[in-house]
Amino acid sequence: MRVVDLFCGCGGLSLGFAMAGFDIVAAYDNWKAALDTYRLNFKHKSALLDLKDVEHSIDVIRQDKPDMIIGGPPCQDFSSAGKRDEDNGRGDLTVCYSEIIARVRPQWFVMENVERIMKTDKLKQAKTIFRQAGYGMTQMVLDASLCNVPQKRKRFILIGALGTEDGFMESILTGNLAHHPMTVADYLGNSLGIEYYYRHPRSYARRGIFSIHEPSPTIRGVNRPIPQGYQIKHNDPVKSLEGVRPLTTIERSYIQTFPPTFQFAGSKTEMEQMIGNAVPVNLSRYVATAITQYLNANK
Repeated sequence: MRVVDLFCGCGGLSLGFAMAGFDIVAAYDNWKAALDTYRLNFKHKSALLDLKDVEHSIDVIRQDKPDMIIGGPPCQDFSSAGKRDEDNGRGDLTVCYSEIIARVRPQWFVMENVERIMKTDKLKQAKTIFRQAGYGMTQMVLDASLCNVPQKRKRFILIGALGTEDGFMESILTGNLAHHPMTVADYLGNSLGIEYYYRHPRSYARRGIFSIHEPSPTIRGVNRPIPQGYQIKHNDPVKSLEGVRPLTTIERSYIQTFPPTFQFAGSKTEMEQMIGNAVPVNLSRYVATAITQYLNANK
């Protein structure tokens, strides 16, 4: 199955689908640093493309003859870490994504985003466009820690296929979930050389210290040092900060389940941001494997 990745970022979604046996034939994004990283790791076509320009994007993507389009339109305008203004500009890319798919008409599409998108009008608009184009849809919020990712990261997944009924993928998506969340130690063992690490909280009322014997909190696009005078919270699992440090950039990529062989380009700030924005590779692979199961069961 020929797959095109829109808003490909550094390649988390592409890599997971490739690992599950899909043929990624092209990828597009409008962020040069992320594309530079993408090109270090993939040999197929990848190019800068402003996906807000729907007509031009359709002309370009049609040439790739995709059977499936996958992508995660930028989610900052829906994110709990942002101002949550879906009309701030980037939220429109969700609608652009749906318009491109409705016009190109691949047999399948997959859209990934933050959980909060479920409360937005942009998602309602996009689903109306998909439905009018003939797609049946399955939507679900997946906890990555139940999908072979050592991280508590809830992501909205929307899967569509032409001529299907809504909910057609639900039983497979839920049936493959792990019974227990995956911890950092489950995935990485003791390879980090630490038992506790610092992750900068969104609010100083929240804890900032985490154990490798629990799932990591969501990897975000910033990675800050322990501030001077950090006061240990009642629910921090330590009594002192001795031996505690933030995760390095590359360690954060491991939590996102990028393999050690994956290469990153750009400044440290750009790398931190693209890692934080990425779809965890194993979450992508989980979704792709579920689609394969569905296809095999419905040959």
